[in-house]
Amino acid sequence: MTPEGAAPPPAPKGPGAPAYALLSVATALVTITLKLLAWRLTGSVGLLSDAMESFVNLLAALVAFWALTVAKRPADPEHAFGHTKAEYLAAGFEGMAILAAAAAIAAAAIDRFFHLQPLTSIGAGLLVSVAASVLNGVVAFVLLRAGRRLDSITLRADAWHLLTDVWTSAGVLVGVALVWATGWLVLDPVVALLVAANIVWTGLKLLHETGHGLLDRALSEDDLKKIADVLGRFRPRGVEFHEVRTRAAGPRQFVQMHVLVPGDWTVQSGHDLLEQVEKELVAALPGASVITHLEPLEDPASWDDAGLGRSSRSGV
Repeated sequence: MTPEGAAPPPAPKGPGAPAYALLSVATALVTITLKLLAWRLTGSVGLLSDAMESFVNLLAALVAFWALTVAKRPADPEHAFGHTKAEYLAAGFEGMAILAAAAAIAAAAIDRFFHLQPLTSIGAGLLVSVAASVLNGVVAFVLLRAGRRLDSITLRADAWHLLTDVWTSAGVLVGVALVWATGWLVLDPVVALLVAANIVWTGLKLLHETGHGLLDRALSEDDLKKIADVLGRFRPRGVEFHEVRTRAAGPRQFVQMHVLVPGDWTVQSGHDLLEQVEKELVAALPGASVITHLEPLEDPASWDDAGLGRSSRSGV
């Protein structure tokens, strides 16, 4: 009964998601400057690769800002479900950007294998790079907390992207420090390759999560249990539920189902029941869009799965 364009969940208190995306953009600009300075001071291919990844961070942060701005738009006639799936596009881009950064780092490292060069001003370069890494780490922590509070896959993806940058920088710093201590120039490209292999895993995880979101995966087990608990309270009244389906689009949650009641109920009685079911489901899943359809319990056709052409008595 609830329309598809139902109001989204109440906005959590505090800055909105786009504000955090702008924080990520500003951070990327500062870290690019610091890491390029570190590379110029030392000539390290590892530090150059680290700076290249920060350029990817900047592009990803700009895409995240766009996606979060679009996702905030209300539902309209052309987008009855809202615009929240724009977040998955940004998260998918972040995953691809991370993989691209890994490829660029690997390419630079392989080239350095065949053209080993001594490093210069290592101490100053390391200090500058450490400052950039600390900044990235702090902002990643802020974005991760905001992403969980706002249920934003885009902010979580951006946070994980920044964390991979921190790990990248840590590995590069260790490699440069070892070169400084041992004089083994080959350690610089070796560490860069190891870091590239490590961050590939983060990129693949982001793409996996994005794919599930775009394919309308059901809600989490915890949310499905909440739905089952609510529906279970109505079954003693001779009510059954059929074709219970759920999905998420960014922070939005959608639940739809057929509600089967005794055929001798009045229309008003059925309507009142649906209103109560929807109210309790929204209380369990704040802001969810709930769609219910009333059917007579005794009619075998009420148990047919729409589009599947078969009868089913299964549900949540």
